[in-house]
Amino acid sequence: MNVTLKRWSTGLAALLLALSLSACGAKNEDSSASQQPAAQTEQSADNSASQTKTDELKTTYPLTIQDATGESFTFKEAPKHIISVSPAETEALFAIGLDSEIVGVSDYDDYPEAAKSKAKMGGITKPNEEAIIAAQPDIVFTGISMSEEAVKKLRDLGIQIFKTDPKTVDDVIKNIETYGLITDHQAEAKAVVDKMKQEENEVTEAVKSLTPEQKKKVYIEFSPGWTVGKGEFMDELITLAGGVNVAADTEGWSEISEEKIIKDNPDVILYANSVIDEKTKKSLGDIIKGRSGWDQITAVKNDAVIGLDDNLLSRPGPRVTQGLKEVAKAIYPDLFK
Repeated sequence: MNVTLKRWSTGLAALLLALSLSACGAKNEDSSASQQPAAQTEQSADNSASQTKTDELKTTYPLTIQDATGESFTFKEAPKHIISVSPAETEALFAIGLDSEIVGVSDYDDYPEAAKSKAKMGGITKPNEEAIIAAQPDIVFTGISMSEEAVKKLRDLGIQIFKTDPKTVDDVIKNIETYGLITDHQAEAKAVVDKMKQEENEVTEAVKSLTPEQKKKVYIEFSPGWTVGKGEFMDELITLAGGVNVAADTEGWSEISEEKIIKDNPDVILYANSVIDEKTKKSLGDIIKGRSGWDQITAVKNDAVIGLDDNLLSRPGPRVTQGLKEVAKAIYPDLFK
């Protein structure tokens, strides 16, 4: 990821420098500017500044960039046929206005509504290779659900697959900026990113005055018996929302120890609200509250076991900051009335 951002920053810096030199050259060549009326000169300057800002958000091709696996991609032009086999990436691509360019999505892509009508390309961990090859995409985007081994297999079949692996909200934001750069939709990406930053700021400003003693302990369960520790964006959502993740002493996604959660005694328990046990037909919330000994946990006693939208909670895409707001509201309802 660092290599990707370095390449992206270098390319953008070079672009800005070229535009700056171009603007300076144009100014030197136009010796008549000093003879124009003041109002006209100011108007010309405003138009020039506006044009420069617009030009700065245009991608210069060929563009070479690396993905999270270190694989290098050179784009001679903006890709016209795009496949996404990751719901988070699909949301991001639609958000920056690439509906017409998207020719296929994974079987699990359900947002936005337009994604449902796109051709299906199989699963998110093992997509349909034949369907992808037949669609002849310029690029295939995938995310955290696909292993590097699976990515390598697809590449060995000649499929150009660009993988992301965001660990933080900032990583998600930079991925969206990267998609904008690759597809020459930088202005659209900037609009999305600006909104995300505003939503993040709303949360961090609301909780910044909390003292360590006031911060609530939080446990999150997104699948029966599974939680998330440090090093993943879902853990960061809890931290940004002013909470303390009781599983922060573990790494990544991990199976829980029920005894440990009882001992940790979280003030708030968050869970994915659409998860239903196939055998018992119980919701994940009912499963959590029905566990032996968990009735002694503060969150259960205080009825602070709260279900959240799975997609907002688990997809590192453009709605992740909406998920952050929901997490913050669940932990500190009085701060977000």
